[in-house]
Amino acid sequence: MKNLINAGISVLAISAMLISGLQANAQQTQTNKSTTMETSAIHYNSIKANGLNIFYREAGKAGAPTILLLHGYPTSSHMFRNLIPILSTKYHVLAPDLPGFGFSDAPDHTQFQYTFDNFAKTMQAFIDAKGLKRFAIYVFDYGAPTGYRLALANPEKITGIISQNGNAYEEGLSTGWNPIQKYWQDPSAENRASLKQFVSKEATLFQYVHGVSDPTLIAPETYTMDQYFLDRPGNLDIQMDILLDYRTNVALYPKFQAYFRQYKPKLLAVWGSNDPFFLPAGAEAYKRDDPNATVKFYNTGHFALETHSKEIGADILNFMQGLPK
Repeated sequence: MKNLINAGISVLAISAMLISGLQANAQQTQTNKSTTMETSAIHYNSIKANGLNIFYREAGKAGAPTILLLHGYPTSSHMFRNLIPILSTKYHVLAPDLPGFGFSDAPDHTQFQYTFDNFAKTMQAFIDAKGLKRFAIYVFDYGAPTGYRLALANPEKITGIISQNGNAYEEGLSTGWNPIQKYWQDPSAENRASLKQFVSKEATLFQYVHGVSDPTLIAPETYTMDQYFLDRPGNLDIQMDILLDYRTNVALYPKFQAYFRQYKPKLLAVWGSNDPFFLPAGAEAYKRDDPNATVKFYNTGHFALETHSKEIGADILNFMQGLPK
């Protein structure tokens, strides 16, 4: 009888151990699942910044190093939809829409100054509202002069720079800028009206497919959604105001370059080599002022992420490993 009781106790003990182990495994599985979901899920939200509702995408662990993604014309944070899942495996990623773009507020051009100084002011309010103390910036097209203004104002916050066809040198401007430069020199109604085709569906499609070896890689929702926002009432004047103010960016190039020389930030230029607006010479020029600049070219056009998101994502992950925390 005593042996039977002892045997029963042993069975109960073993059963308790097995149940405990199964529960622990289940808890660990749930923890891993939660961690994976927290890392891979992209959250869509809005926040007040400079009096506007600014839409943004966010992913990754809140305590991880942050990367701020700044889009360009004529798109929005939607351009980063393939890159964010790659970067958020290790980093906290934020991608806001600039005023007048995507799902952010787009007040009439008579109610809001569509200038790059104001874009930077709005993004400064955004990073302050999000409590960002240190972060890397990814700048593309219009995001470059916006991001570089932030760098000038917050040099202590910037851990590194990724420039994807984000220009800061006059040699990077192609002849495609000639009609726009004419508008800068003489902002007459006639010159303004001559640039209306710049926001046409043909021009938007051109920016996506020019220089791409296989246009079937370009998802049609990209240029379709961009054009939807461009065609909103009042948006033509917004875009014309922004084009006019772009002249202030070229005027600031010397200050941007001085920043590169003074702070020598770790910089990765990832460039679509067939970009019709920003030439490879603009990418190479970074190395002239910043000894910590690395330049990589991809056989594609302006929207390099549409065809080379995996390659660019892998290069960014490798680059980020060498940045200060």
